[in-house]
Amino acid sequence: MRQMLDGVRLVAFDLDGTLVDSVPDLAVAVDAALVEVALEPAGEDKVRHWVGNGAWVLVERALTDALGEAPSEVLTRRTHDAFIAHYRRAPSARTRLYPGAKQALAGLHERGLTLCLVTNKPQAFIAPILRALGIDGYFAACLGGDTLARRKPDPLPLLHLCDRFDIAPRHCLMIGDSRHDVAAGKAAGFRTLAVPYGYNHGEPVADSDPDGVVESLDQLV
Repeated sequence: MRQMLDGVRLVAFDLDGTLVDSVPDLAVAVDAALVEVALEPAGEDKVRHWVGNGAWVLVERALTDALGEAPSEVLTRRTHDAFIAHYRRAPSARTRLYPGAKQALAGLHERGLTLCLVTNKPQAFIAPILRALGIDGYFAACLGGDTLARRKPDPLPLLHLCDRFDIAPRHCLMIGDSRHDVAAGKAAGFRTLAVPYGYNHGEPVADSDPDGVVESLDQLV
């Protein structure tokens, strides 16, 4: 793991499934939104397999499952708006840090590395969750799925950070739990590190060929 960090100056973390288990709160909001449009709730187990591509795609997957077919854009918009409203009320009530996550952030921050957050979660929810979990002070920048024109697996958010902090991609590391994180990191020229415990649609994240896999983030420090 020491070799993985050699020469690294910037570390970009994914949020959901990497630093935090947010599915319990997401599932509550998804189910409330489904009930609001007269559909059956999905439950936490299903939602766990749908997370990772932003709120709109999460809602689309929930509706497709409930209807047995692709939803209309009108229904998706209505359900998405309901989901956002419900999630905004309690984005961190049940969300918890994964073991080792805070230790990793603290250790890397103490070493003087620039830590950033790159998530597909809407920007508005990032700060409240980080504050609630006591990790907001570690990040020099936080990018949500709606912050820029494109989101992961597109490399744009990562390249944006390189430009902002004037750090070449070869000195950067992307850490995430899914194939989208690995793909974004590789496309941006970052080193890539994955954790196996998060949300990757039921697929082993090692199949995405990251540069390394760690069972717990505290192995970084």
